[in-house]
Amino acid sequence: MREKLKTAIEASVAAGKAIMEIYRNDDFGVENKEDDSPLTLADKKANEIINEFLVPHAIPIISEENKQIDYEERKIWTQCWIVDPLDGTKEFIKKNDEFTVNIAFVEEGKPELGVIFAPALNTLYFALVSESKAFRYNISPEEKVSAEEILEKAEEINPATSKGERLKVVGSRSHMNEDTQRFIEDLKQTHGEEIEIVSRGSSLKFCLVAEGNAHIYPRFAPTMEWDTAAGHAICEAVGLNCIFKETGEPMTYNREDLLNGHFSVSYER
Repeated sequence: MREKLKTAIEASVAAGKAIMEIYRNDDFGVENKEDDSPLTLADKKANEIINEFLVPHAIPIISEENKQIDYEERKIWTQCWIVDPLDGTKEFIKKNDEFTVNIAFVEEGKPELGVIFAPALNTLYFALVSESKAFRYNISPEEKVSAEEILEKAEEINPATSKGERLKVVGSRSHMNEDTQRFIEDLKQTHGEEIEIVSRGSSLKFCLVAEGNAHIYPRFAPTMEWDTAAGHAICEAVGLNCIFKETGEPMTYNREDLLNGHFSVSYER
């Protein structure tokens, strides 16, 4: 599993470098996909690079930018990679720096490894769930640093153990809807304390909770498995629960429908 982590780190940094080259050129080549979501040259290039790293492992890949494979074939998989080559494409186009590369390894529906790289912020997050630790490392996509060195020098992160004066709730820049606002109002009634909203784009919302800069991340808007698998692994590694709202059960992956239900991330089940 550690070798898979090294590969995922190398792939994310290489993809991040390609993304930043396009980001600085301002020629994004924006298209609209069938669901009207944006697709850029950076999405495509990052996906090509990540596939080059992962395909030699001979493990199936679910990627936002790969052709989706029918569930009749996927349902027999015991392992797979789940990839979003550029999570937060809208943030990328807005040029607010809050976009990421997401790579997760899933076994029997459970995320076992997660890597999230925010190339414009020079920040890499990663975790092996089995080791019950998650890490952060500051790295520019231009730096030539080995995965071994990153693993050796990365800083361990931990979620907040107490709420302090304020309960901090993660809110999306693009998806603060009525359900989320209602959830926050209920928290105010339940906890009797002031609520602070912390906003981030892309999978960085998971990282906010994992590193202790927020307490709860409710997501009551559509996401796909590739949006959440890597962040889920990082959060689970530090003891957080990623729970489907409808069932109260942990989130799972390589499901028949790759569209996630509403979920929340916190210590509370």
